Amino acid sequence: MIIFEIRVIAMEYKMLFSPMNIGSVRIKNRVVMSPMLMGFGQFNGNATDKMADYYEARAKGGAGLIITEITRVNDLTGATSFGQLAASKNRNIESISTLAERVHKHGARLFVQLHHPGRQNISLMINTVPVSVFFNRILPNNLYSKLLYKNIVPLGKKLTEKDLFFKTVAPSKSPKSKFAESANKALTVSQIKKIISQFADAAKRVKDAGCDGVEIHASHGYLIQQFLSPVTNRRTDKYGGSLENRMRFLLEIIDAVREKCGADFPVVVRLTVDEMYNKIGKNCGYGLTEGIKMAKILEKKIDAIDVSSGGYDTFNYWLEPTTFECGWRKNLAAEIKKAVNIPVIAANLIRSPEQAEKQLTDGIQDFISLGRPHIADPEWSRKVFEGRENEIKRCICCLYCFQSMTEGAYIGDSGHCSVNPFVGRESEILPENGNGRNIVIAGAGVAGLTAAELLAKRKFRVTVLEKSGEVGGQINLADKPPHKEKIHWCVEDLLVNARKAGADIILNTEATKEIISSYSPYAVIVATGANAVLPNAFKKENAVTVTEILNGNIKPENKTICVIGSGMTGLETSELLISLGNRVSVIEMADKIAPGAWFQHLDDILPKLLDNGTRFYTSSKLEEIKPNGIEILNVKSGKKEFIECDLVVLSLGVKPNNLLYEKIKDSFERVYNIGDSEKAGRIHDATESAYILAKTIK
Repeated sequence: MIIFEIRVIAMEYKMLFSPMNIGSVRIKNRVVMSPMLMGFGQFNGNATDKMADYYEARAKGGAGLIITEITRVNDLTGATSFGQLAASKNRNIESISTLAERVHKHGARLFVQLHHPGRQNISLMINTVPVSVFFNRILPNNLYSKLLYKNIVPLGKKLTEKDLFFKTVAPSKSPKSKFAESANKALTVSQIKKIISQFADAAKRVKDAGCDGVEIHASHGYLIQQFLSPVTNRRTDKYGGSLENRMRFLLEIIDAVREKCGADFPVVVRLTVDEMYNKIGKNCGYGLTEGIKMAKILEKKIDAIDVSSGGYDTFNYWLEPTTFECGWRKNLAAEIKKAVNIPVIAANLIRSPEQAEKQLTDGIQDFISLGRPHIADPEWSRKVFEGRENEIKRCICCLYCFQSMTEGAYIGDSGHCSVNPFVGRESEILPENGNGRNIVIAGAGVAGLTAAELLAKRKFRVTVLEKSGEVGGQINLADKPPHKEKIHWCVEDLLVNARKAGADIILNTEATKEIISSYSPYAVIVATGANAVLPNAFKKENAVTVTEILNGNIKPENKTICVIGSGMTGLETSELLISLGNRVSVIEMADKIAPGAWFQHLDDILPKLLDNGTRFYTSSKLEEIKPNGIEILNVKSGKKEFIECDLVVLSLGVKPNNLLYEKIKDSFERVYNIGDSEKAGRIHDATESAYILAKTIK
């Protein structure tokens, strides 16, 4: 520990690796792992080995402070996930203690984030946890888990949609949250007092478990922030109305925690200082001016403030998609830091050590909070400290971690990461038994480069053959729409790490049977990607695929264009076309735009398209492409319509490019097909298929 702090004086990032206290607790550096629910827990709220492995990996990776995921204080109305950590019962103390021990042995500190979702919960979770704990204990062989995810959850979701399940709780009866969409009811004063006591009891359990502090979650539209916001707090008693009254619930929680745990036990509050309703065109809620007032009141009672923004109604303004600029909300932390004399923690969409150091030296904040970056690379801090920042696997802000966690919660799965297939597998170690045997990989896209890195680490001799002059594959198209540059980080980082592991990447060389044979390969891996679908019926002079737009072969300007297909590729291509001065109409066969797309991506792009006059045709099928436009059929009404346009852009999906695999699969003893060339999918699908193969090759 002392060696670590002395050595850092000579490093470039002096502020980032300087120690600082939060209350009575010394933090060895300024790097904080933000709280993020991943779903690695048990029904009873105890941590699994998988959860402990996950947190320990980030502590071992050099983070100074780790703040756990949302940790429930109440099992009846406060459980948000069947795989969530809890401090609601004494039975949870031992589990939390294990987490603390594993984090502490690497010199990091552990704070537990205490949480109640309020109306942000889903009705399915109300009163469910005690039942699940009971039946899971008495039924053999995880039978209850199978019944839960196969039968009970689907039924509960249907009842929730019809408001026939239990209601969630809120400060006052409020509109349904955009994300949870469950009916809610107002808490009584006695229920409020009970929840306050539950926060204090949970904090005491955390202290008894040997943790270093607690963070009270008063942000992102959860219960405490619901009390702070006039949108969700319409009470007329002492807990509603004025700012003083709206803050009363939070202040009484802090007082109760102090009474239970003592003044020396650090208390941090994560606070939304601006609800960001103005960003979605609504004049409601509170903004930074009132957020500063809250911070000043809190300053007298807490040891640090964790500055955040937004809530679930303004989702993209606290959990940003890839199009948001790094540091876009740093002004929030800067204004709070000017107003208070306690340490300020903030996330601020920080994605590089240079950005982190600058925001510290500029006095914007005292601690750098890295959430998704720690999912993408648990060794972020250590790599920076050791001068290996070029080896960091950067978070590309694709939101798959949150999407996969949310969707997985309904089927007994956990969160995943597009660029890090080891999330939830931290204890798995790849055997170094390649013994220099040759492996040839055809294609240097995400799947090919991931396989190359992992197999090279296993000590195989890996050669990647890429027919083009650059690595990336489909990523070289995905990063072309406006503000999508971060997407390309994943292949840049894979290239660095694959080469460091020993893989040889050869460009401008197409993998043929003869060239592959010249390596006498032990195994051949085909990762040749996918091609855009172009039906024969639509092969017309005025029709192109999205590929030809995205790769720059065709650059229409000031044209009228019809884009066929409203998946994210079609929508993002439409945005690129608009940036070139074109007028765009989007045609979609389904009843709604981008069916199956994650809602945050739609919330991000649809306003931009609508603001630029994009016209949308749903329930509409492309019937015929004519020289001066297209004929579409409304599949509901049966009516046909002609739309005049200069160019038709087809976004009908992609199909695997498996020609090489089919040609050579019988020519070598071991031939594998991965990534899009096996089955078209997302970045995560490519890294996952590469990981599974790299792990299983004998």
